[in-house]
Amino acid sequence: MIMPNQQPAAGCTLPPPNEMILKWAEEKPDEIYLKQIIDRKFVEYTFGEVAEQALKLVSALQSLGIKPGDKVALVSKNCAQWFICDLAMMLGDFVSVPIFPTAGAETIEYCVTHSESKVLIAGKLDDPKATAEVIAKLPDIVSISLPYDTAPDCTYTFEQLLKQHAPSADRPSHYDDKLMSIVYTSGTSGVPKGAMLTYGAFSWSVQRLIDHIGIVESDRLFSYLPLAHITERVYIFGSSIMGGVVTAFPESLDTFIEDVKMQRPTLFISVPRLWTLFQQRIQDKLPQKRLNILMKIPLVNSLIKKKLADGLGLDQARVLGCGSAPVSPALLEWYRSVGLNITEAWGMTESFAYSTLNYPFRADKIGSVGNAGPGIELKIAEDEEIMVRGQGMFSGYYKNSESSQQAFDHEGWLHTGDIGFIDNDGYLTIQGRKKDTFKTAKGKFVAPVPIEKKLFEYSRVEMLCLIGLGLPAPILLVVPHDFPNFDKQRYARTAQRVVEKMNQQLESHQQIKGVLMVQDPWSIENGLLTPTLKIKRHLLEQKYHDIGQNWPKNQLIVWEQDL
Repeated sequence: MIMPNQQPAAGCTLPPPNEMILKWAEEKPDEIYLKQIIDRKFVEYTFGEVAEQALKLVSALQSLGIKPGDKVALVSKNCAQWFICDLAMMLGDFVSVPIFPTAGAETIEYCVTHSESKVLIAGKLDDPKATAEVIAKLPDIVSISLPYDTAPDCTYTFEQLLKQHAPSADRPSHYDDKLMSIVYTSGTSGVPKGAMLTYGAFSWSVQRLIDHIGIVESDRLFSYLPLAHITERVYIFGSSIMGGVVTAFPESLDTFIEDVKMQRPTLFISVPRLWTLFQQRIQDKLPQKRLNILMKIPLVNSLIKKKLADGLGLDQARVLGCGSAPVSPALLEWYRSVGLNITEAWGMTESFAYSTLNYPFRADKIGSVGNAGPGIELKIAEDEEIMVRGQGMFSGYYKNSESSQQAFDHEGWLHTGDIGFIDNDGYLTIQGRKKDTFKTAKGKFVAPVPIEKKLFEYSRVEMLCLIGLGLPAPILLVVPHDFPNFDKQRYARTAQRVVEKMNQQLESHQQIKGVLMVQDPWSIENGLLTPTLKIKRHLLEQKYHDIGQNWPKNQLIVWEQDL
């Protein structure tokens, strides 16, 4: 484990991001690096401008009394200034603490105080109230607002500080085992843990990814998944700065598709929930039966594929990615049928999101999360837990030595907490989280994820979750897709057919006793989704335990609004 004041053993094996921005600023100072969409236009920043702004911010923080090794928290949606601030942390020898922009006041306060952050930089937010509340509650913290109308009021503004300071001349020397950032896990069960990330492991993971995918300077990236999450930080921020690749940021969720079209990214990563919403948007305009007919006509087939890719702004994307949560193989098969091959990948904060990828894409391996990336070792433990080993591993949890020790075995294998199997070709299939497996009142264990994946193949729903801890039998919670002219009775009949079909494939203790049609969608705001859109199963189990315990006899479908 890294101790914050540990002395350097040697320099970094690979150049860290702070050295790369200075390299690009020298080699191609006038080339565009970041493109922020504001009022439907690109506001562009060259490599030279990004380096200059980051170095000015270093000087500003130093003038405010911030010293090497001090923690600096950053809460903002993705924007050009997020990259600039992250680079400034490295150029100034500070430790960055990114916080999800959708986090509530309690989580923000916990991350800031637990990490002992001296500064809180607040930026582009959908709702600044939670951040403003924390700033008011912690009067000793230095607060800085980024130049967006939705940023909360802070002691200082980003633009004001840049105007008042010259670029720093300091050039800190980092080393592989040095603490770069503390990233708090999204906490599907309990308090977030601060994963300590080092310069060496970060650069190693990014470089392996760049080499494996073949990322080049002519690529185009689009950054919109939360940068506080390790996937975006490695795959997009990391690739952009290590590879010198132009990167654009969206204006808003309302303009998202149009924003993607403006950038036409060559690499695009999303999460299952958004890929599902894209699919539903297409199907609402072009019903599946009609699509099936059109796809059978050779000339029309290629035109339809081109139109769909154009419509999403992905017509020039050579790599499409999906990760962060379980995805239905049927969804990936559907995209393949319309000409969009999506590479599923798997990793975790503790492994820098780089463990397995289905790349180069293999259609026959849809359903798996791919094979080990170069430099990664995989094995399955006796209890079916997936174990990972490589140079891109975190260094433990900040101020939590017990959890840090439990994370690795004596040979350096990381306990992932996921269960799965590896096929003869080395491709990994994940069957769920160890902790997601629940025991019903009958004393029998049920693994919900494989059942949920199958149900997604059979039905068209927004979200679903199988619960059953301590219940007589499993209960399926469903958030129905919001159809135009929604017909409850018809939807219930379809759901009944799907569940009956599913139950025929399940052992008696796994069979679904009832389906609860949930009234309010699960969201980050109501606390039932993590910031990376994972379902908090344990909270749903608590919320619906009594309904499951007292399920009405001889009734398969129940609408929550009717209870």
